[in-house]
Amino acid sequence: MDLNILWFILITVLFIGYFFLEGFDYGVGMLLPFMGKDDAERRAIINTIGPHWDGNEVWLLTAGGASFAAFPNFYATLFSGFYLPLFLMLLGLIVRAVAFEYRSKEDSLKWRYNWDWMIFLGSFIPAFLWGVAVSNLLIGVPIDSTMTYTGGFFNLLNPYALVGGITFVVLFLFHGSLFLSLKLGGEMMDKAKESANKYWIPAVVMAVIFVVYTYFAVPSFSASAVALISALIAAVALILAGIYAKGGKMGLGFIMSSLTVVFVTILAFATLYPNLMFSSTDPANNLTIYNASASPYTLTVMSYVALILVPFVLVYQAWSYIIFKKRITKDSEMTY
Repeated sequence: MDLNILWFILITVLFIGYFFLEGFDYGVGMLLPFMGKDDAERRAIINTIGPHWDGNEVWLLTAGGASFAAFPNFYATLFSGFYLPLFLMLLGLIVRAVAFEYRSKEDSLKWRYNWDWMIFLGSFIPAFLWGVAVSNLLIGVPIDSTMTYTGGFFNLLNPYALVGGITFVVLFLFHGSLFLSLKLGGEMMDKAKESANKYWIPAVVMAVIFVVYTYFAVPSFSASAVALISALIAAVALILAGIYAKGGKMGLGFIMSSLTVVFVTILAFATLYPNLMFSSTDPANNLTIYNASASPYTLTVMSYVALILVPFVLVYQAWSYIIFKKRITKDSEMTY
């Protein structure tokens, strides 16, 4: 295995971690105004992810930094071509972060409810736009021979990408509901279980539509055994997640929904491999792990750095979830 393939795999792993962890964060944020009927319930919901949401975002920062260092031409084309949606995504994340920190600074219910809707928007916008971005990478975008994106913003809002955006939103709502069922206590836990059962069928329907659409719209998907196997595993996991949730086995349900997110991410990267971006203008203009990569020396240095630092990140992340594993009720002492 050469370093180009190694770093493609490592970036895939970073995005798996990001979508798995931030996926339920986004789901919790989108559920907040609807599941929480009063301030105490909403505070309980927010505090389930309060100790973790900023740490979960580190996976995105690391994935972005790794992409910049390992595949700079891909990073340049992606961030220039997808500039506006990525800016909106960043704006949503900033608004959400500010809302987490500011909502409890005042006792006014109007103040807090307004910030709660900012948390909703700051979760919905990135969730939807990630689906749009990933879908556009799969279906291809206009790229010329100089690795320059030649389309506009509305090129990215094609029917396939919109289906992808909706699919991501519904999957994260289901994933977030299962997470809340494990973190909340009392009657709030029952609400989370009801929410998981509510969003399971829409998640299955949208996942089926997205996979079938991908099969016909993205030729490389059907040509990749790894992508097809990943789609099958994701489908089975999603079905089992709903069955376990309906049976009250929320822990197993969450494991299955996590596997769904993991294998949907693997599906996307396996469909791309060995490309990073497809050109809809001419396949000769595709950005691959070789023509978009940094120098061998850069990849070598990065590999040693990752070998030393990544284990520390994983240990810290696991430790934080162990420390804050206790269920939260409306009567718990809360920070947010």
